[in-house]
Amino acid sequence: MSSVKKVVLAYSGGLDTTVIVKWLQETYNCEVVTFTADLGQGEEIEPARAKAKAMGVKEIYIDDMREEFARDFVFPMFRANAIYEGEYLLGTSIARPLISKRLIEIAKETGADAISHGATGKGNDQVRFELGAYALMPGIQVIAPWREWDLTSRESLMAYCDERGIPVDRAKDKKRSPYSMDANLLHISYEGGNLEDPWWEANDPEMWLWTVSPEEAPDKPTYLELTYEKGDIVAIDGKAMSPATVMEYLNKVAGANGVGRLDIVENRFVGMKSRGCYETPAGTVMMRAHRAIESLTLDREAAHLKDELMPKYAKLVYNGFWWSPERKMLQAAIDESQKDVNGDVRIKLYKGSVTAVGRRSEDSLFDERIATFEDDAGAYDQKDAEGFIKLNALRMKIAASKGRDLL
Repeated sequence: MSSVKKVVLAYSGGLDTTVIVKWLQETYNCEVVTFTADLGQGEEIEPARAKAKAMGVKEIYIDDMREEFARDFVFPMFRANAIYEGEYLLGTSIARPLISKRLIEIAKETGADAISHGATGKGNDQVRFELGAYALMPGIQVIAPWREWDLTSRESLMAYCDERGIPVDRAKDKKRSPYSMDANLLHISYEGGNLEDPWWEANDPEMWLWTVSPEEAPDKPTYLELTYEKGDIVAIDGKAMSPATVMEYLNKVAGANGVGRLDIVENRFVGMKSRGCYETPAGTVMMRAHRAIESLTLDREAAHLKDELMPKYAKLVYNGFWWSPERKMLQAAIDESQKDVNGDVRIKLYKGSVTAVGRRSEDSLFDERIATFEDDAGAYDQKDAEGFIKLNALRMKIAASKGRDLL
């Protein structure tokens, strides 16, 4: 007899998690609580309520978490300029700690013994969900059906539904994308299908739902003025916006200009390589603009130290260690660096490209008197450079004089 009496399931309302509801009820003879998060995926999530009710679920949570997601997860990550393996803006990775947090909150509210998710045993998400859950509630039990059951394909899931009389919208299923997709305010991802051939060009019309192709983007550039306070965008073109509204607006405008497409092969935490395509219109703009305002306001060594720390920070997010003490420690240092990252950046969007064409700040460290190529009226004594150069050359001169081969 299972000791699990109640399970909180991260529930999308799709085929996989619908099967999981029934499987949990049968396998563990337990009550299932469903949790569906609106993270800005751009599709109606309320139908999940009716589907859960039809499965006999009595406690159903459907939460609008867009602002919390943008404010407390995406924006802090972008203060760090986090990029995984030089390209990936961590769109899926950063959503998982918030979902884990809410799963644990609901487990405590409902007195559940366990949580469950629909991540497979091959991917990163199982790690992210579970590391977050254990960090926030060490004694929680996690049930990962894809690591337990013998259902191995979409066809076997459909057969499971047929055997138990679980209704499946066949017409909708026929229209289903051939790709495994995940979406939130920051991005939409595509995996599987033709993408499993790394040589195949990702030009399928079933993909790229948020962006036009750069070739079809407008022939006239779009300009935006982004206002920053302490490293976060607070207004666009002079209009104050919340974090989620900023991202929604940038997704729309940047996507219309063909900005944000990415096709990569990445290294998963579990060890395998995976090819994925991503659309991150808002994130692509945010990254370029943030670096532009930092270039004006951050001290050189602080900026360089941030760049050294960033790969570690990005790896922690990718691998599921958002709730770890080391990520919190890095975040504190990063946030301290952002106190003077204030001002405006003018961005040009044109056929897939994002260019910072202007930046200004009351906290600027750019001194025109010193930087000018014209007469600086004595603001900088060029003779000082001679001693600076000789001191920096000293160790190399000594090595050469001792016969060291430096070629």
